[in-house]
Amino acid sequence: MTSRTATTPSDIPGAKTIRVGIAMLAVFAFVLSYDALRQMAVATHIRGLLTYAFPLVIDGFIGIGIGAQLMLRSAPPRSRRYVGTLVALATGVSIWANALHAVRLNQQTLPVSGLRLGDLTVGALSALAPLALAGAVHLYLVIRRHSAARPQEAVELTTADVADIPTDVARDVADVASGATKVAEVPAPSTTAKAHTPGEVSAERLALARTAPLGRGGRASRRHIESTFRARDLTIGRKEADQLKDIIQAELDDAALVAARLSTAVGEAPTAPTPADLPPRSARLARPLSENLS
Repeated sequence: MTSRTATTPSDIPGAKTIRVGIAMLAVFAFVLSYDALRQMAVATHIRGLLTYAFPLVIDGFIGIGIGAQLMLRSAPPRSRRYVGTLVALATGVSIWANALHAVRLNQQTLPVSGLRLGDLTVGALSALAPLALAGAVHLYLVIRRHSAARPQEAVELTTADVADIPTDVARDVADVASGATKVAEVPAPSTTAKAHTPGEVSAERLALARTAPLGRGGRASRRHIESTFRARDLTIGRKEADQLKDIIQAELDDAALVAARLSTAVGEAPTAPTPADLPPRSARLARPLSENLS
């Protein structure tokens, strides 16, 4: 029986470099937007050190809002629309403030030799910083969520593996009882795991749930499954956690049942008869083969 391993984004060449590049892009975009917003805070007569907090209120809310929007992807549509509206408003305010700052400075600059851009061009270019900030934060969080949903460790026993166990068990029993009485066929495990697998449970979330530690008595634990998801900044409802727990517990029960039957079958298999135990050749030819081996 072959083991299955999960393919993760960290296995892709250059994945770490891409994540670092996205993080640096977000930092640079934040710095550019921060400078313009701070000057706008001074222009609005915000006092002293408080001008340094003004950009954090706007651009910081953009980053936090995008993260909240990803965390609420399974929430009701009304909640997602509310968060999306707030993020859009914060992004729009940041773009407007950056563009207004650039346009006003461009209007106040005295004509000099060299390149001089129009107000529309200056405003459009200044809007790139807040847009790049929002896009970089979103990309980074999406990649991180995808990495958490497909962990690097080998995926534990799956429903398909449980279905393959009876073939391996029958082969092992046949080898042990070679030349002896035929061992009773090992019945296949129940298909409870397949029957309990709901269509709405994705394979990625089921694989992540299998990495959760077991609870008391070596049984699947809903609380541990919820803790595993929340540790990776993923949301999970009570109903879905119960479904995942039932699936994993059914797999554990099937695996334990097959192991017990294999142990019993190997322990009760008779050893092959020795030549000294067999009757004379003439008597063996006169009796059925089943009686010779009894």
